This record gives sequence, C-alpha cells and structure tokens, in this order.
Amino acid sequence: MELTILGCHSATPRVNTHPTSQVLQIKNHLFLIDCGEGTQVLLRKYKIKFSKIKHIFISHLHGDHYFGLVGLISTFRLLSRENELHVYGPKGIKEVITLQMKLADSWTNYPLYFHELSSKKSELIFEDDKVEVHTIPLNHRIYTNGYLFKEKPAERKLLVEKAKAAGVHKAYFSKLKQGYDVENEKGELIKNESVTQDGPKARSYAYCSDTVYDTSIIPIIRNTDALYHESTFLEEHSHLTKSTKHSTALEAGKIASQANAGMLILGHFSSRYNDIEDFRREAAAAFDTIELAETGKTIII
Repeated sequence: MELTILGCHSATPRVNTHPTSQVLQIKNHLFLIDCGEGTQVLLRKYKIKFSKIKHIFISHLHGDHYFGLVGLISTFRLLSRENELHVYGPKGIKEVITLQMKLADSWTNYPLYFHELSSKKSELIFEDDKVEVHTIPLNHRIYTNGYLFKEKPAERKLLVEKAKAAGVHKAYFSKLKQGYDVENEKGELIKNESVTQDGPKARSYAYCSDTVYDTSIIPIIRNTDALYHESTFLEEHSHLTKSTKHSTALEAGKIASQANAGMLILGHFSSRYNDIEDFRREAAAAFDTIELAETGKTIII
C-alpha cells in the first residue's frame, strides 16, 4: 500500500502550499482522495497516470477539498477517456459538478457515476474481491466523511511439501489456501493450520480530513496501520478549534494513541505556521510514530 501526498495545507492555495489531495495505491487500485484546486497539475508533476484513476473519494464540500474536481473531470474528457469514473461524496456533489458541465455544454464522453452519501453512521461504500472502503463520519461544520481503506485478508500460504507429506492431492491445494480443512487420499481429515501458514497481513489506511477532536471515530479506525488526521492548528491556537471545528496536532496524536494506529500522518496545516516540524513535536507528546504530509511525499504503509 502506497500513499502519495499531493496537497496537504488548508484553505487558500499559495505558491508552495496546496490544498488537500492524495493518491492511495492499494491492490491494483489507484484511489484519489479529495481533489483540491490544482490537483491535476500535481498529478502530472508526480507522474501519476490519469487513466488509472477510476474512483475519487471527496470528504466534504468545502472548496479546498473539491474545487479541482470539475477541472479534472473536464480534462479526462479532453483526453478522450473511455473508462468509467466513480465519484463518492456528500449529497449535493452531483448537482454542483453537473451544473458546471451543463452551463459549459461539456458533458463527459465516458461513463460518470456519482455515489452520494448522507448517512451519519459508518457504511461500506465500495467493495471488490481485494478491497473494502468504509466511511468515517466526522464532526466538521458541514457534513463530512473520512474514509477507511482496508485490504481483504490474503489467502493462506500453502506449505507444499507438508501438504504432500500429509497425502493431500493437489486438487485440494486451492481449498487449503482458502482456509479449509481437507481430506487426504486415505480419507483422513487434514487440519488447515498443519499444512499452511498465515498469508501477508491485510493492511488498512484511515483518512480523517477536517474534523474537531472526536473520540467517537476510534472504534472505526482502531488498529489501522496508518492514520491521516488533520492538524490545522498548534496548541497556541487551540481556542480556534471549536469555532472552526478543526484539530490541533496534539489532539491528532491523542486520537492515534487511543486508536492504536501503527503510524500517524499529520496534514491540513494552516499556512500561518512557518515550520511544520512544530506539528510533529506537539503530536509526539501523545504518539511516537509520526510522518508529516508534504507535497510529493510517498509513504509506504
């Protein structure tokens, strides 16, 4: 699982600060998560192929998280895209995007599907044979979701020589990989764990965009391998978190600690701060393993 940060700052874009967007590579999928202004330029800069993006997940309808979406959809059209594109986001996202397309008479020449969300409880919104995506309801000024991306458990690793020694016919090897007990050629039941071992660990990534400090998300994200949690402010400006419904770096660290996350990724930094290392220092009071989001940075999960 590989995460590429495109933008990681809040509010107004500047020359060297870009609003939120990131790409998650997971089990042959390339998921775009949020799409702030300038996202398609950054996709080009970091050589991420547009054609591989088939699913886009928008957390909420504040401009720094989706103003780049209609431009990207339009560019896909100009590039003669044929693949389907699925957009997941709050109710209203279809209206705001299609209105711009309608007024510009620029309908897509590829299938475009909107999956609008309104539930305030976590729900499964995407699933195939290898990956699941669940919403993480967040507490922000407008309806907002984070997203939990989970690999499905891999097949068990077959210990071929042990299976042969136990008299298991190769026709049953697939069943063993799936976790079943099987009979050998003498009709004896062979326990799965005696001839297989665990496959690669299924990994998970929790993306929590704009939100006030809210411990109600912990049961959803517990034991995630990596947690991105917004950290708009440092503690000196913690008084701003209630009115803006954002979090401090220390609060992000507390959430990561309580959720037993493997790694905390801090982002959504306010541009009022000159040194983002200050965010790491403050979060470190509550949690140890910290990465700072930076444009162009790739994080292996």
